[in-house]
Amino acid sequence: MAKNKNVGKPRNYKLASGVVRFGKSKMYHKKAIYKFLKKTTPKKVEASKPAFVEKKVGGAKNGGTRMVRVKKLKNDFPTMERRAHRIAKKPEKLSRRVRPTLTPGTIAVILAGIHKGKRIVILKELSSGMLLISGPFKLNNCPIRRINQRYLLATSTKLDVSSIKMPENINDDYFRRLRAAKKPAGSVFEGKKEEYKPSEQRKKDQVEVDKQLLNVIMKHPEASLLKQYLKKSFGLSK
Repeated sequence: MAKNKNVGKPRNYKLASGVVRFGKSKMYHKKAIYKFLKKTTPKKVEASKPAFVEKKVGGAKNGGTRMVRVKKLKNDFPTMERRAHRIAKKPEKLSRRVRPTLTPGTIAVILAGIHKGKRIVILKELSSGMLLISGPFKLNNCPIRRINQRYLLATSTKLDVSSIKMPENINDDYFRRLRAAKKPAGSVFEGKKEEYKPSEQRKKDQVEVDKQLLNVIMKHPEASLLKQYLKKSFGLSK
């Protein structure tokens, strides 16, 4: 007897994209679904289990038997109410407070990081709550960067930076790091680590801001002393 070649293959297959060999009505009759639609399987009624079971108890004065729960009740209850779940606010909606001493134009000292000990000028507050600062770069090699206020120590020396026009592109996104592309497997130990190099746009912005900031410093009554003050690093001595 010849074997059926269609064994194990679906009888309803696609003829083209979205077009099948048999329609829904045809397959309804081929599968004889009508035979099974009216059949109802009776539900099994499970006998309710008793909550208590009678158990024998030893001892002449214990009554002989005792009713014991099938499922033991919880014996550990919290003594304090749980704290209600609080919906956290998005960081953008939180109001940030900068210390009143760290106003634009204030000369501050950096307390941590690669520029630790340098005196810098605060330019403005960014939307994230971080402060935009500059050395300027010509005096102490501190570029335009953003820094958290906790790493700054304000001094009593202030400058009028209201005349400085900051480029519109300098914001929080300006300082965000780009994600490095994933290296293929097996290339972990191959190649050298790329050193950071500032872009041409950053160099252009640095020159533009420093030019205005140096003009403000030169207009100060004690400009020569102020330049030496910014060049010298902060330090404590006995």
